[in-house]
This record gives sequence, C-alpha cells and structure tokens, in this order.
Amino acid sequence: MDIFGKGIHNLSGKSAAFEACLNIIVTMMPIWVAVAIGLVVGWAWKPRWVSFLLLGLRTRPRLLWSTPPGFGARRLWLALTALTAFPMMRDAWSWFCAWRWPRAEAQHSPSSSVSLDGDKVAAKFSVTDEDLKQLFLLLDGEDGGPSWQSMMDRSAPNMTYEAWRRDLHDGPTEYRSRTIYEDVSPQMIKDFFWDDEFRLKWDNMILSAKTLEECPKTGSMTVHWVRKFPFFCKDREYIIARRIWNSGDVFYCIQKGVDHISIPRQIKPRRVDIFYSSFRIRAVESQKASGQFTSCEVLLFHHEEMGIQRDIAKLGVRQGMWGCVKMIEAGVRKYISLRNSGNPSSRSALMAQICTQVPNYLLTDSNSSRDEVLEEKKHHAFAWKLVVLGGAVALACGVDRGAVGRVLLFGIVRRLGRLGRRL
Repeated sequence: MDIFGKGIHNLSGKSAAFEACLNIIVTMMPIWVAVAIGLVVGWAWKPRWVSFLLLGLRTRPRLLWSTPPGFGARRLWLALTALTAFPMMRDAWSWFCAWRWPRAEAQHSPSSSVSLDGDKVAAKFSVTDEDLKQLFLLLDGEDGGPSWQSMMDRSAPNMTYEAWRRDLHDGPTEYRSRTIYEDVSPQMIKDFFWDDEFRLKWDNMILSAKTLEECPKTGSMTVHWVRKFPFFCKDREYIIARRIWNSGDVFYCIQKGVDHISIPRQIKPRRVDIFYSSFRIRAVESQKASGQFTSCEVLLFHHEEMGIQRDIAKLGVRQGMWGCVKMIEAGVRKYISLRNSGNPSSRSALMAQICTQVPNYLLTDSNSSRDEVLEEKKHHAFAWKLVVLGGAVALACGVDRGAVGRVLLFGIVRRLGRLGRRL
C-alpha cells in the first residue's frame, strides 16, 4: 500500500539517480521541442507589447548611462517593462502549476475515492458491499479496464514480488501487485497492515496517524494520515475509510479516500482526494515446503492522485518500488517477532480482528464467473481435439499405403497427438 506513495521519496543511489535524471531529460524533451516551436511561431505573430519590451531591452544601456540624472527614465523603463512582462509571467506560472500539480477530477470512478458529506453520511458506513463487489471484479479481471502491463518480477529469500500497471484514459495510473511472504499467516499480515501504531515505527514516510471513527460492530474505521513528501512537494494528508471482510481465512481489505467533517481542507498539507488501496490476503502453498500452506499471498490494487505530473510519478514509483517492498517485508518480520514475544496488540490491530462475513451472493457470482471461464476453456479445448482427431482420420484415409506414406502418417499423427494433449 505504501509502495506507490513512497516511490517519489526513494530516488536514491548513484545509479538510480543517474537513471532518474536521464529518464526525466528524455521525458522533458518533447516539452522543450514544443517550447522551441512555440517561440518560433510566437516570434512570427508577436504582439506589440513584445516589440516594446525588446526595444526596452536593447535601449537599456543607453537609458541607464546616457540619461541625465533626475529625469526618471530608468524608473519609467522598469515600470513599463514590469507591466508588459507581468501577463506573460502570470500565464507561464499558471501553465507550470497545472502541469506539475494537476488538480483532482471532480468525478471519480466507482473504484476511486468517494467524497461524503459528514453531516449526512457517517464515514463508518462509507465502505459498503458495493466496494467489496468492485474488488471482486478487479480480482476476476472483469472490471472493464485495459490490460495490465508487467513492471517488475523480483524475489528475496523469504518473499517474491510481481507488479503490473495500466494507464486509464481519465484518471491516475493504476497498479496491481502480488506479494508472497514465507512463514506467515494471513491473520498476521492483516493485523500488520491495519496497525497504525506500529506503522509509525517502520514507515519513515508517515508523520502522523490517528483514528477519527471506529465501529465496534463492523470493524470499520476512518483514519487520518499525514505523509512526508520530498522537499519540492508539500506534505500530503489522507482521510481513509477502511473495512475488512472475510470468507474463512481469506480476507478482503478495502481502503478508500473520503471527506470528514472534523478535518477541514487546508493549503498545507495537501489533501489527496482520489485514493484506493484494497487487497486480498490468503494462505498459499510454500515454495520451500511442497504441500504446506505456510505462505501468505497479498494481491493489491492501488491508485491515488498525488498531485504530481503523471510521467514523473510513474518514474518515481518504478525507482522506489523494490526498496519499499523490502522495507515492508522487514517490518513484517519485526511485527511477527513483536507479536510472538507476547506484546499486547494495539487498538487498530484489535479493530482488524473484527471482520464482516462476505455476502453469499458475491461468492456465488464470483464462483459462477470462474466456472464459466473454465467451461469456455474446456469447450474450446474439446473443439480443437475434434479438429485434431478429424485431421488424423482424413490423413489415414488419404495418404498412400506405401512405406513412405506410413512413416509420414505416423509422424503427423504423433505431432497432432502432442498438440491435443497440450490443449
């Protein structure tokens, strides 16, 4: 969950810095080309005030050195230059701000954050079954979005990690990741990601984390985070509504950005409105011990509008991703040691143990969808096997009965049989 916000912060190391600078230069090249073309075109159709400004630049030495004292020409030239240059500087600054710090869109997709009026709707009810349904669609690949592009496939002694991303036509870049932790239970991982008190000890990007609301019945929470960003960016604040569902030992954790009446919007830190970070946690077979389900899989879907130009944000995420993944894994191991030593669970970790049962209709719809996909694949494979069998029979009837024909027929049938087994 913290990989994508921390990517901008972790552009470190000589090789990483060199690669980052090179990528930034390549990314900015079309912009500089456009600026150069704009200057040429603008020079051809320049307004009158540009000519006046250039006249002032050319005659500045004469005005400064040859004008008699007390005439006021210097002050007149400076005033006119400032007046003529001000609109151009104002427009340039507005364009630069819009490019570097894009504003969040007012309309959000169903998987994005949902702004709620605190007077009308309590934040503890802002995470509903509809959000869980959206997560199931993402898990089944039926959300209607574009295909995922592979980003990373790395491993460590006690962890494997894969990551993908996709760019939507309108909205921030979406990320999907699959992390497998060895020798840890799904319950422990669930508590780890929900434990804000312990998060302050391992996540050096979190400046503060506090709980605004909680529901002892459903386990829903609303939390307020403030994250530290690099020096050239304002710190970011998040108001996150979250809730956990379970089906046996499989956990579905939903987190999304909301509004809250107790936290008014400020200039600093900057509010992140579009935030979605939800994941499924389940036990999987260990890669070390065959047949033993002692590993834990976390399948995450994440996107947020950090207010940074998209290409720069993607570059920062890619550069800092693996370092942040290793930092999270180190935090997981420390958390396991802490819990095994008998230390009491924090309040937020206790809230993570209150889960809502997944509605049966969602499990039924999901299983039906998977069964339909499997049936379609089986039908497709069966059709191909009929084609293979028909081809073999046709060859048997049409090929010459001689020795050469038998050898040729035997080789073709053997190849078709291998194709049929693969299908």
